[in-house]
Amino acid sequence: MEWMMYINGNWTKGELEKTYETLNPYDGSHLAYIYESSERDALVAIKAAKYSFYDDRKWRDMDSQTKGDILLRIADILESRKEEFARLEVLDNGKPLREAECDVDDAVHNFRYYASLIKAPYGGVYDVNSGFGKMHSYTIHEPTGVCALITPWNYPLLMGVWKLAPALAAGNSVIYKPSPYCVLTSIKLFEIFDEVGIPKGVCNLLIGGANIGNILSSSMDVDMITFTGSTKAGQMVMKNAASNVKKIGLELGGKSPNVIFADSDLDGAVEWAMLGIFLNQGQICSAGSRIIVEESFHDKFVKRLVERANNITLGNPLNNPDMGPVVNEIQMNRVLDYIELGKKEGAKCILGGYRYTDGECKDGYFIKPTIFDDCSSEMRIVKEEIFGPVVTIQTFKTEKEAIDMANDSPYGLAGAVFTSDGAKALRVIKEIRAGITWINCYNPCFNEAPWGGYKMSGIGRELGIKGLEEYQEIKQININLYPGTVGWYNN
Repeated sequence: MEWMMYINGNWTKGELEKTYETLNPYDGSHLAYIYESSERDALVAIKAAKYSFYDDRKWRDMDSQTKGDILLRIADILESRKEEFARLEVLDNGKPLREAECDVDDAVHNFRYYASLIKAPYGGVYDVNSGFGKMHSYTIHEPTGVCALITPWNYPLLMGVWKLAPALAAGNSVIYKPSPYCVLTSIKLFEIFDEVGIPKGVCNLLIGGANIGNILSSSMDVDMITFTGSTKAGQMVMKNAASNVKKIGLELGGKSPNVIFADSDLDGAVEWAMLGIFLNQGQICSAGSRIIVEESFHDKFVKRLVERANNITLGNPLNNPDMGPVVNEIQMNRVLDYIELGKKEGAKCILGGYRYTDGECKDGYFIKPTIFDDCSSEMRIVKEEIFGPVVTIQTFKTEKEAIDMANDSPYGLAGAVFTSDGAKALRVIKEIRAGITWINCYNPCFNEAPWGGYKMSGIGRELGIKGLEEYQEIKQININLYPGTVGWYNN
């Protein structure tokens, strides 16, 4: 099949009519040919979005009830096609089917959440004091304008919906560019947008790499850009966005600590640690990739972790193994290079550390779950984001040492604390410099709660009320209740 982009209400092969091939990460087989956007296609999409917002205004001026009903219709159709979307996500990305099914469920609920939220009260009225007479002051929320949305390949459908649902709910026009590595469910989602009748030019889909992202982030006609991906790429987006000082939202890299005290429930801490690093093959920005365990608990914890992780099943993701392949050969080789680096740095590889090719996995991009022990903070495998099923283990003796080690990173996306002492859990979690944190669990996230990081992990928040406000401008309106002169000037 040949998959096209969507610009100004039309499916198109683009200016170049040029395709690239995408492969199934399970066995490297051909999956699809996808038409690639040119720089001119990007400019056409920007122009269409600008016209739809500033001139046509159908979506921008639509009442919240009608707009909400359309978003609910999108959710209903997506839910009715759950099996199709989940299977396609598995074929394109490699994650186990049950994880892809959860992603579709979350995407459905996200549309429903924002469809309801835009009908909730907003703004505020202020009791003000003015030397110019009696005033009434209040605020309203308005859509930002033309919003460019760029997402990565690890959660192709869900990351897109995290941006598209609030951006559309707020009344914006959008240009969406998913990662070229995994675009199939995004294309299918735009089929639903087309089916429900979102006005022409409001939703535009581009398919391409950094050159398209550079155009979107630097364009004077784009009012806002949000980007989820690597910190390096996010820094370039941030520089480009200075062109017109556009609004910006960044959800970037992470190297998140998972602090485990000796009084933790052993089996619970082990299972949650596995969910923290091996879910989605470790390809999660918030992955608990740094386990920091109390020294007296180390041997017991590590022994159980290795036992459990060694039994993780790998195989065809459609058959629901514990883990599937990583997304592509490039990413596989990147992770394997980090594993070799860790060995050279002196870390002790106590599990995995190689490409897994047994049985049905012989042609796929599988990596055996990998655990490095005896790690130190100066090692690159401890400092740098690997984005794969690789975890490092460090030890601490005191609470302060645990906190210092947890915060010894330029990133601040996520972190967790495991302990049976409630007061200690709250003390430590408050000291961890991260935007998303957990106590005695790892990785749950919710449409209702804001998601984002500190430090070099990003700017702004997605999800929840904050996620909607990211795509809105706040306007202050002041009304003079007694029009006329105020006698400020003597003449």
